[in-house]
Amino acid sequence: MHAVVARAAGGPEVLEYVEQPDPAPGAGELLVRVAAAGVNFIDTYRRAGVYPMSYPHVVGVEGAGTVEEVGDGVEGFAVGDEVAWNEAPGSYAELAVVPAANAVRVPAGLDLVTAAALPLQGMTAHYLVASTFEVGPGHDVLLTAGAGGVGLLATQLAVARGGRVITTVSSPEKAALSSAAGAAHTVDYAAMDDIATELPAVVRDLTDGRGVHVVYDGVGRATFDASLASLRPRGTLVLFGGASGQVPPFDPQRLNSGGSLYLTRPTLGHYLLTRGELEWRASEVLGAAAAGDLDVRIGERLPLAEAAQAHRALEGRATTGKVLLVP
Repeated sequence: MHAVVARAAGGPEVLEYVEQPDPAPGAGELLVRVAAAGVNFIDTYRRAGVYPMSYPHVVGVEGAGTVEEVGDGVEGFAVGDEVAWNEAPGSYAELAVVPAANAVRVPAGLDLVTAAALPLQGMTAHYLVASTFEVGPGHDVLLTAGAGGVGLLATQLAVARGGRVITTVSSPEKAALSSAAGAAHTVDYAAMDDIATELPAVVRDLTDGRGVHVVYDGVGRATFDASLASLRPRGTLVLFGGASGQVPPFDPQRLNSGGSLYLTRPTLGHYLLTRGELEWRASEVLGAAAAGDLDVRIGERLPLAEAAQAHRALEGRATTGKVLLVP
């Protein structure tokens, strides 16, 4: 099979498209013919060495495809089943070994390429608005990177739950995409000289001076101060990513002076602690896409051999929606 390997920690140039022996599933695993693999920031963190990894390793964790072989002890899956997954290291490949515990069925009516765009970002959007801070009618929401993969999905889910969503974007084109997803207001922070003071001022103007109930911030370092200052008293900052870099240590007293604020740094794994929770989130997200109630934007669809270009585009924040690699 062909696969994409990170030969050492570094930039996108360390990614190599190589031939490797076909893998075999072990106990509790599925061998899947990959239809498409999702490209995510966690892939870039692991490639770059931000997260400790052994090298060389096959990159990627997310995808969808068709089961070709079932390992010992697996129940509930058979050869020919269409599945998707959010966590199976080695997914940038023609064949991937997927833990059966992490695989979910793709519902009828949803094609495998679209399904590959949903497990990680779709379930992230779901846990953000349904669990970390449960959005409901009357809630004002600020969402950074509104035209990104999580942003477009989380906007739709939050609006469906009755929230009013304000997003940050970096271009008029991205503003149009965010508005189409249901954002009530879009704010172009790329045009601001000082986002830390200007963005909160705009947000307060849009909320009658109160600020928002919750900020979902996946950008991190560049927007953290602005996000914190955009909250109303007892508001919640959900810092779920660091696309611009990780937030440095800060004085917790700022939460007091800002209005007895809440801050959390969640990760998807802690919201998929049981098989039941995985199936709930996956069925709601994949089911909504299959029913046409959730629009899934695939911003770029590149050949597997062009994984380095996909990483450059993602890290350069030049993408909208989901980036996929297709073997």
